[in-house]
Amino acid sequence: MAEQPQRSYWLVALIALIFFVISFLTNILGPIIPDIIRSFRLSLTLASLLPFSFFIAYGLLSIPAGMAVERWGEKPLLVFAFSLAVGGSLGFAVLQNYPAALTSLFVIGSGMAMLQVALNPLLRTAGGEEHYAFNMVVIQLVFGLASFLSPKMYTYLVTNLSAGADQPNAFLGLLRRLTPTQMEWISVYWIFAAISAVMLAVAVLLRLPKVELAESERIGAWETPRLLLRRRIVVLYFVGIFCYVGTEQGIANWMSKFLAAYHGLDPQREGAAAVSHFWGLMTVGTVAGLVLLKLFDSRRVLIGFSLASLACFTIALAGSTQAASAALPLMGFFISSMWSIVFSLALNSVEKYHGAFSGILCTGIVGGAVTPVIIGALGDLFGLRAGLTFLYATLLYILGIGFWARPLVVNETIWRRRRQQAG
Repeated sequence: MAEQPQRSYWLVALIALIFFVISFLTNILGPIIPDIIRSFRLSLTLASLLPFSFFIAYGLLSIPAGMAVERWGEKPLLVFAFSLAVGGSLGFAVLQNYPAALTSLFVIGSGMAMLQVALNPLLRTAGGEEHYAFNMVVIQLVFGLASFLSPKMYTYLVTNLSAGADQPNAFLGLLRRLTPTQMEWISVYWIFAAISAVMLAVAVLLRLPKVELAESERIGAWETPRLLLRRRIVVLYFVGIFCYVGTEQGIANWMSKFLAAYHGLDPQREGAAAVSHFWGLMTVGTVAGLVLLKLFDSRRVLIGFSLASLACFTIALAGSTQAASAALPLMGFFISSMWSIVFSLALNSVEKYHGAFSGILCTGIVGGAVTPVIIGALGDLFGLRAGLTFLYATLLYILGIGFWARPLVVNETIWRRRRQQAG
């Protein structure tokens, strides 16, 4: 009976709420990048350094954060992470200049990276190992819902704050006093600061169960990741995660600007709606992927989704306004299962040191920092459409994984289980 308090529905719900906040803060950059470019008069390359500042924190801190959890536990890391989120959001909201934006986004990204590392083992303990896979799917859906809602919040704020001095409620009136004219998008960071402050207070008061890290969650000493990185298969899968996150963030961050530049769509309305639909369709695709993985080998699913993504991406770049407006958000559906498939293929391709390997794979999130910069730099030289063609390279690499992957353990499907039962 002593272990029963650890199986806590309210704590699972709180963890889901924290993941909602992580997604809410993480995926707002795509809709507001056109506004930031206009407000700070940035080139595409300088604008691309904004997501770079955010996602480089994942590359730098994923493994150290895992080691910190092993040494000090989850609660100190949660408190520190939300403190960073509060400080970073306030810095962006108050200082309102480009250097402050770069620094603030790195600080916020550092907090989000620490939260993701700390929460996974806590979710396993709070919800029970037998429910861990189900709870992870729920978390993915919550994550997608927050990414869907975040651009809609941005549209609501900028539309109402730019309408005039007479605001429909005191909340909007306060935000208008805090944000300068023509920079109404800054208001989202006041909201983020308030949300992060509430979550910080919750983290301080929170009483957490003792978490015994599973072997697959332990990173260990620095020697273990160094040993793994000498293996070709580890590097290949690291590049796979790099390419996936680069693809996801490359589309999400440049979609609104592309639609504005080539099709004349308003980034505060149509552009933000397209980004919102991208994340919404990714959530739908996650559910569809779960069904397909029960029917087919994960490598076949990966190949199918990769080919569909390449076709959809080509239509988006070369098609009409209507085609691009539909095809870019639809990319969310087709790339939705790539992360989980590549990650599971990777872990199922090594015999041991899964915790350290997971840390290396999570470091591959740095692809979300590097790829938008490459697109922006190419965009300044040749135009944004040409810059986006870099994503053909990342998508083709992911497609290749479906052909060369040789996991030690393959995913169980209905047909495999029936054959085993018949045998």
